[in-house]
Amino acid sequence: MLERRNRAKDKTKKRSRLRGLLITLLVLIIVGAGAYTFRKPLALMAFDLFLSGQVEEQLEKSYSPIEGEKPKPVVAAKEMKPFTALLLGIDQRGNEPARSDTLIYAVVRPQDSKVLLISIPRDTYTEIVGRDKDDKINHAYAFGGAKMTKDTVANFMGYPADYYAAINFEGLRNVVDELGGIELPIDKDIVNKHKDHEKFTIKAGKPLYDGQEALNYVRYREDSDFNRTKRHQIFLNALVDRMLKLDQIGKIPDLMDMLGENFKTDMAPSFIIQLSKQLLTNQAPQINGFTIMGEGMRKNGVYYIQANEEDVTFAGELIESWTNPNTKTEDLLSPDAQSAQEGQNSEQP
Repeated sequence: MLERRNRAKDKTKKRSRLRGLLITLLVLIIVGAGAYTFRKPLALMAFDLFLSGQVEEQLEKSYSPIEGEKPKPVVAAKEMKPFTALLLGIDQRGNEPARSDTLIYAVVRPQDSKVLLISIPRDTYTEIVGRDKDDKINHAYAFGGAKMTKDTVANFMGYPADYYAAINFEGLRNVVDELGGIELPIDKDIVNKHKDHEKFTIKAGKPLYDGQEALNYVRYREDSDFNRTKRHQIFLNALVDRMLKLDQIGKIPDLMDMLGENFKTDMAPSFIIQLSKQLLTNQAPQINGFTIMGEGMRKNGVYYIQANEEDVTFAGELIESWTNPNTKTEDLLSPDAQSAQEGQNSEQP
């Protein structure tokens, strides 16, 4: 009798274990299917629960507000309005003075998931605010850091930037390597061979390019400054595409740790977190670019670029359109509008 009861208990336990296993498998299937169907909400939940606090803590190391400027209030992700930011790519080698090798005036529309990048050639000749002299616009960073650069760009463009974000290219190299490389549209070998330049070759047609190759891509300078500026925009697009992949979300803390001292911004950590959450719940950002063109000139033997007034004016029109929260997505002024207008004008007798 006792033996029969024991066998019955064993069968009950086995059925219980089997039932538990089936329930577990069913839960895994449901969760797995849900993870596939609702990838973005789950990514947001994972980011919010496991990563946001850690990332915010790391961002504190990069938070560098400009003296004299009041921090802007942080709002919830869904309440974010269009804002502007001056993106600076800092190229500092050894003991050389740090200069902003890349200057991009960005307009971000969080609700639309749209970004406008207005590139300013680094050799642009303009007044350096605070120095009472005209010089290359990228020298402002060497003279007075982020503040002087923001003031100089605001004077040049006619529109101040809400924020700045400066990153040393050396930090980007490590980030690209951690991401396993990025895709770059290189269909012809790029060879830097000038006697006064760093020598390197970037092979064409590779599926992915590592950090050093990506760094060389943005540094290549043996064609026009305008082409170099366009490559910076291409690089940023490629980096964003790579980072926005779902399987890269868990790497965010490591990526932030790698940037370390190579990244400085006056965006509050909580603001960046809210912006990240908004981007995770929305479609992948659509990035539009416009480059201010100009004519090369020499002054006292130094090469400069005199910006086209028409391009500067049009850049202002773009900023007004994109920063207006009442502008509908379909009504945003396109960066291609000026090229189309120029084409129409050239066809007129």
